[in-house]
Amino acid sequence: MTTKKKLIEVALPLEAINRESAREKSIRHGHPSTLHLWWARRPLAAARAVLFAQLVDDPSARPDEFPTEELQRKERERLHKLIERLVVWENIRDENLLTEAHAEILKSTNGNPPPILDPFAGGGTIPLEAQRLGLEAHASDLNPVAVLINKALIEIPPKFRDQPPIFPGLADSEIRQWKGAEGLAADVRAYGQWMRDEAEKRIGHLYPKAALADGTNATVIAWIWARTVTCPNPACGIEMPLVRSWWLGKKKGKEAYVVPTVVPDASHPSGQHVAFEIAHDTSTAPTKDTDGTVGRNGAHCVACATAVDLKYVRSEGRAGRLRKQLMAVVAEGSRQRLYQRPTEDQALAGNLAKPDDIPNAEIPPQAPSFRVQAYGMTKWTDLFTNRQLVALTTFSDLVTEARERVLADSGSPTYADAVATYLAVVVSKMTDRNSTLVNWYVSRESTSSTFARQALPMMWDFAEVAPLGVNTGSFSNSLLWTAETAELLPGSAPATVSQADAANRSFENAIVHTDPPYYDNIGYSDLSDYFYVWMRRSLRSIYPSLFGTMLVPKSEELVANPYRHSGRDGARTFFEDGFRAVFAKARRSASSDFPMAVWYAFKQSESDVAGTASTGWETLLEGMIRSGWEITSTWPNRSELSNRMIASGTNALASSIVLSLRPRSPQAPTTDRRDFISTLEDELPDALRKLQQGQIAPVDLPQAAIGPGMAVFSRYAAVLEPDGSKMTVRSALTRINEILDQVLNEQEGDFDSTSRFAIAWYRHHGYGVGKFGDADNLARARNTSVDVMDRSEILTSRAGKVQLLKPSDLPWEYDILTDEHTSNWEALHHLIKTLERDGIAPTGDFLRDALNRPDGAIESDLVKELAHLLFRIAESNGWTKDALSFNALVTSWPEILESASTPAATTGDQTSLDFDDGAEL
Repeated sequence: MTTKKKLIEVALPLEAINRESAREKSIRHGHPSTLHLWWARRPLAAARAVLFAQLVDDPSARPDEFPTEELQRKERERLHKLIERLVVWENIRDENLLTEAHAEILKSTNGNPPPILDPFAGGGTIPLEAQRLGLEAHASDLNPVAVLINKALIEIPPKFRDQPPIFPGLADSEIRQWKGAEGLAADVRAYGQWMRDEAEKRIGHLYPKAALADGTNATVIAWIWARTVTCPNPACGIEMPLVRSWWLGKKKGKEAYVVPTVVPDASHPSGQHVAFEIAHDTSTAPTKDTDGTVGRNGAHCVACATAVDLKYVRSEGRAGRLRKQLMAVVAEGSRQRLYQRPTEDQALAGNLAKPDDIPNAEIPPQAPSFRVQAYGMTKWTDLFTNRQLVALTTFSDLVTEARERVLADSGSPTYADAVATYLAVVVSKMTDRNSTLVNWYVSRESTSSTFARQALPMMWDFAEVAPLGVNTGSFSNSLLWTAETAELLPGSAPATVSQADAANRSFENAIVHTDPPYYDNIGYSDLSDYFYVWMRRSLRSIYPSLFGTMLVPKSEELVANPYRHSGRDGARTFFEDGFRAVFAKARRSASSDFPMAVWYAFKQSESDVAGTASTGWETLLEGMIRSGWEITSTWPNRSELSNRMIASGTNALASSIVLSLRPRSPQAPTTDRRDFISTLEDELPDALRKLQQGQIAPVDLPQAAIGPGMAVFSRYAAVLEPDGSKMTVRSALTRINEILDQVLNEQEGDFDSTSRFAIAWYRHHGYGVGKFGDADNLARARNTSVDVMDRSEILTSRAGKVQLLKPSDLPWEYDILTDEHTSNWEALHHLIKTLERDGIAPTGDFLRDALNRPDGAIESDLVKELAHLLFRIAESNGWTKDALSFNALVTSWPEILESASTPAATTGDQTSLDFDDGAEL
């Protein structure tokens, strides 16, 4: 039976997917990523689109319905339009749209779509989006924190779908129909508010208000502390503050900074201490040379100016002599922050004894990118002040108490466990902004998070937030985000989540779609221990097997961790062997009806200067092929807000790439290099044309072209070089690039003579000057003339010099409908000129006129292909400005086409939409 190609294996509306992936980064409220921190999540939009395309047939796989290439193309465009709507964040609750998408999936799966399995579920993006599309989702991960996040995202909501809340009086207070997880979210809010009120009763006295100069009190947002060590100068011995910056706020007219002063102190062995005041006069403010007391090269004492090596600071920390001193109090004012000097009552409130029953597990001593151990912070609880530990243990205990209340109110242990799970997530999420590694952001006058990046760096001065307030980092704020996310979860289909090692779990009866780890990009287990110790304290009785170990399992984690695997070489071997083992096992039970989808992300440091060669990328491809997979497509996903232009001529790597793979036949033949290249030459032109017809930016075309190229390479058991050795992936990629250039060059034959001349001239001269004799020879060979093109304003020919006109040099009075001899080159350049000055709508108007010429001289597809071709020429020559213009036109093409398909507004007395009275709209 012939395998049906899926949409993912032929064409995707990649530009729309990438655009929405980038936009998604600015969406916060209700976004699943705000439920709880996880590292390097895939964009929801991209996962949703790829899942859909993984299951839906490409029209070419249904020749009975779409017998011609034109019909296939129209159907493909229809499916692409559906994906374009599907990836928009605002449409995630559009039930009609989701039903429409699910119907397409049913049509392509004989009414029985397969379950989706993600064995490296992580932050849950893939199984969540599978569930949103109405698919049965299975998620597993070795990491308990990831497992719990997935349970909260996909496993719990369907169990209580459409149920009203059970908090006393809550359901009666709102006459409404509770849909989806709304009732569950309402209970999380209500019982969470009860927790917050109880915490206020128990520990509210630890957080006094700030006394203002006018006699009133203000709510404290944060306390700014400085770490201190004893000055090593025997003649000084003061407790010297270690401060990165004295600045507190830099908003114009509201500047504030800390001023340290050395004052006598008979109670201190040194006879003095550092006091802090708050100042606002910018004329005496800290400068670059006077700001702070510590940096990369060491510290200095504010009292005696002694230079202090960081080795001394580290040794003091390891000896337990790294202390802290309150430096400033940040209070809430009227639309501004109020900075107060520290008072004795505020300082005393923050100096508490360490509570009992705290999670005293050890921080991994050699965790990459962790710097705190060198300063004596060897246990996770060392990262918190004692007051923070009191607050976190109080809230953690209240999770258990809240569960008992839910149980009493509902009579359901399962529902009580569910609500408690979300409340524990709130507490865990809260820890991210309640540690001594939280920075005060001067520019925003707010706090950072502990994991502002995937590391635990040392923080000298830090901000302690008020956990009982409503500000960022408070329990109430964390509860707000968690409940809002829970309310929007689809819960549309049952899902299962389990803790499992991907190398040992079953892959039977499911289609794999996954985002595996990438070498040593992220040390998930080391990082997630930070949250695990608090989750375990709250939820061990509910999930005894999940939280049975002291810390997150590490030895089996598929991460290239040098300190666990005998150095860098051992770590690389461990990862590559484990990776191949997982996907070889998946191959043994893989369905031939559907491709597997795998995401790959690479670190920029892996690549060469051009961003094209990556050992990890090549090893991934080699590993997949050796595991018995045929690579059928590769799609770059750019979720950055702006694309980085990379020198072309090669397949430039995007920040992440999704591959589709099919199981290769055990009887796959061996071939030689000549046959491989011949097959590439036969198949790549058609595949490339389909890519160009889809919404793919020229900057992404080389990467996407790897897919059909590697499909040829990986269908063979081996491709043999002339010397009998097996062709490597790197060599295959080189061949694919050569054929790609060849195919693009051959497309020149599709264009009119003027465009063919201009392409050839542009390739050698760009918009620069060349000799008339060269231009004349080139023009004659293409059945045109320099004089004709000069009159047609394609170029200028003066004094023996010829130069192509740039889009910005073209005349604005040009009318393409009255031009007797136009070309696709001319149309393209006028489109760029109009787009860059006037935007989409006028560009659409111009394209409409061009396509309506009676002689049919302008073809939409050819204009787009020409932009692709010129982009590749421009980028390979380093003409970045030109490349950006060509790329921008193609990425705007869907909107331009849509605008062009809208009838132009008529002029005169009537408006463009004029209906008769009583006309049916």
